[in-house]
Amino acid sequence: MIKPTLLKILNKTYEANTFISLKFGHYDIDFRTDEIGRPVLLFIGKKMENGKIKGERYARRLATDHTGKIIKDHWDHKGSAS
Repeated sequence: MIKPTLLKILNKTYEANTFISLKFGHYDIDFRTDEIGRPVLLFIGKKMENGKIKGERYARRLATDHTGKIIKDHWDHKGSAS
Protein backbone atom coordinates (compact mmCIF):
# COMPACT_ATOMS: atom_id res chain seq x y z
CA MET A 1 0.00 0.00 0.00
CA ILE A 2 1.27 3.45 -0.90
CA LYS A 3 1.52 5.75 2.12
CA PRO A 4 0.03 9.29 2.16
CA THR A 5 3.48 10.93 2.23
CA LEU A 6 4.41 9.18 -1.03
CA LEU A 7 1.00 10.01 -2.53
CA LYS A 8 1.80 13.72 -2.01
CA ILE A 9 4.74 13.28 -4.39
CA LEU A 10 2.76 11.17 -6.85
CA ASN A 11 -0.22 13.56 -6.96
CA LYS A 12 1.93 16.38 -8.36
CA THR A 13 2.24 17.09 -12.08
CA TYR A 14 5.66 16.71 -13.71
CA GLU A 15 7.07 17.01 -17.21
CA ALA A 16 5.00 14.98 -19.66
CA ASN A 17 6.17 11.58 -20.95
CA THR A 18 9.34 11.39 -18.85
CA PHE A 19 11.00 8.98 -16.45
CA ILE A 20 11.82 10.61 -13.09
CA SER A 21 14.12 9.30 -10.34
CA LEU A 22 13.90 10.55 -6.74
CA LYS A 23 14.88 9.55 -3.20
CA PHE A 24 12.04 8.93 -0.76
CA GLY A 25 13.31 8.29 2.76
CA HIS A 26 15.69 5.35 2.46
CA TYR A 27 14.02 4.18 -0.78
CA ASP A 28 14.74 5.01 -4.38
CA ILE A 29 11.70 5.72 -6.54
CA ASP A 30 11.40 5.89 -10.31
CA PHE A 31 8.20 6.78 -12.09
CA ARG A 32 7.00 7.37 -15.63
CA THR A 33 4.56 10.19 -16.43
CA ASP A 34 1.74 10.27 -18.95
CA GLU A 35 1.05 12.87 -21.68
CA ILE A 36 -0.29 15.30 -19.06
CA GLY A 37 2.59 14.80 -16.61
CA ARG A 38 0.83 12.62 -14.03
CA PRO A 39 2.84 9.68 -12.62
CA VAL A 40 1.35 6.42 -13.95
CA LEU A 41 4.02 3.75 -13.36
CA LEU A 42 6.01 3.53 -10.11
CA PHE A 43 9.03 1.50 -9.03
CA ILE A 44 10.04 1.71 -5.36
CA GLY A 45 12.94 -0.05 -3.63
CA LYS A 46 16.74 0.08 -3.82
CA LYS A 47 18.55 1.09 -6.99
CA MET A 48 21.06 -1.53 -8.14
CA GLU A 49 24.38 -0.89 -9.90
CA ASN A 50 22.76 -1.26 -13.34
CA GLY A 51 20.30 1.56 -12.53
CA LYS A 52 17.22 -0.63 -12.15
CA ILE A 53 15.19 -0.71 -8.97
CA LYS A 54 14.82 -3.92 -7.02
CA GLY A 55 11.59 -3.69 -5.05
CA GLU A 56 7.94 -3.22 -5.93
CA ARG A 57 6.06 -2.04 -9.03
CA TYR A 58 2.76 -0.14 -9.12
CA ALA A 59 0.53 1.06 -11.97
CA ARG A 60 -1.95 3.91 -11.68
CA ARG A 61 -5.54 3.57 -12.86
CA LEU A 62 -7.04 6.92 -13.83
CA ALA A 63 -10.57 7.41 -15.10
CA THR A 64 -11.88 10.79 -16.19
CA ASP A 65 -15.26 12.02 -17.33
CA HIS A 66 -15.91 13.88 -20.60
CA THR A 67 -14.82 17.21 -19.03
CA GLY A 68 -11.47 15.79 -17.88
CA LYS A 69 -12.38 15.62 -14.19
CA ILE A 70 -10.81 12.62 -12.44
CA ILE A 71 -13.50 10.25 -11.20
CA LYS A 72 -11.24 7.30 -10.27
CA ASP A 73 -7.60 7.38 -9.15
CA HIS A 74 -6.10 4.15 -7.82
CA TRP A 75 -2.63 2.56 -7.61
CA ASP A 76 -2.51 -1.21 -8.30
CA HIS A 77 0.33 -3.33 -6.93
CA LYS A 78 1.80 -5.27 -9.86
CA GLY A 79 4.38 -7.35 -8.00
CA SER A 80 8.14 -7.38 -7.72
CA ALA A 81 10.44 -5.20 -9.77
CA SER A 82 14.03 -6.13 -10.52
